[in-house]
Amino acid sequence: MKFLFKQRLFSWFDSYDIYNEAGNTVCTVKGQLSWGHCLKLFDSSGTELGTVKERILSFMPKFEIYRGDAYLGCISKEFTFFKPRYNIDFNGWSVEGDFLEWDYNIRDSSGRVIATVSKQLWNFTDTYVIDVYDPTHALYALMLVLAIDAEKCSRK
Repeated sequence: MKFLFKQRLFSWFDSYDIYNEAGNTVCTVKGQLSWGHCLKLFDSSGTELGTVKERILSFMPKFEIYRGDAYLGCISKEFTFFKPRYNIDFNGWSVEGDFLEWDYNIRDSSGRVIATVSKQLWNFTDTYVIDVYDPTHALYALMLVLAIDAEKCSRK
């Protein structure tokens, strides 16, 4: 299952559109006014699917993932010099990326790839192609990509 994850060009808050392979919008992401990033993910009918919220006052950037009011887990940036690494407290998943943080894989606890994420270059906004290998993992993979993109934005 392939998704195109594209940040909107003109928006006061973080906002994204997520398209399927046919070019149809399957999800939208709307940023909300808060301390730190607060991103809400909605399906095409406007139903809220989940929230990615930055935890303020932590040493390294940290983002909590929710489905409704239920806390699912947390992703935090690890201190490294060359290769970006994230600690994920969710389903035993891990994320490893390249030096420029443009391409990375999300893996399960046994090392199998759940999703592959690639940044498309030469776009006006952040644009990623996300290949999710099991459709049941799509929502959570999209939420992790949101958290990683928000962490990158918080460093700027």
